[in-house]
Amino acid sequence: MSMIRACSGDDLAAIYAIINDAARAYRGVIPDDRWREPYMPMDELRAEIRDGVAFWGYEAEGELLGVMGIQDRGAVTLIRHAYVRTGVRNRGIGTALLAGLEETTGKPILIGTWAAAGWAIRFYEKNGYYLLSRERTERLLRRYWNIPERQIATSVVLAHGQRPKGGGTQPLTP
Repeated sequence: MSMIRACSGDDLAAIYAIINDAARAYRGVIPDDRWREPYMPMDELRAEIRDGVAFWGYEAEGELLGVMGIQDRGAVTLIRHAYVRTGVRNRGIGTALLAGLEETTGKPILIGTWAAAGWAIRFYEKNGYYLLSRERTERLLRRYWNIPERQIATSVVLAHGQRPKGGGTQPLTP
């Protein structure tokens, strides 16, 4: 049996392992100066949690197979650190986590990811998100994320909902 559940402090080692296993997909894809091993050190993971990222997990047979963070940033909700163990990808785990987290907020949802991570962008687009303009992306990344300028320059932001017709003004106002 599988379920989506809020993660606790007891899950910290599993969250760390899932993130760093799944993030190996970024090696050689994202800019070399943004890659490191481990991709997310334990102290950074703890800092993200202290900063309000609440992790949820997809559990099957007592094992966490995927995790996804959600962070309330006032006017918007951010989906952060979405990862599924390498050995169980493409089984609907990410989709189930995303749908579960979407139900926890009534606010506009924003997702940031690496511009070079085409598979991640396609995943979010398949689930109803669309890419925002470069100008809007940079403005939102500076406002709602705490990331370096180099990461802002190499990232994209996606929003949920129907893409405006004709490429006009997106409905998200923040």
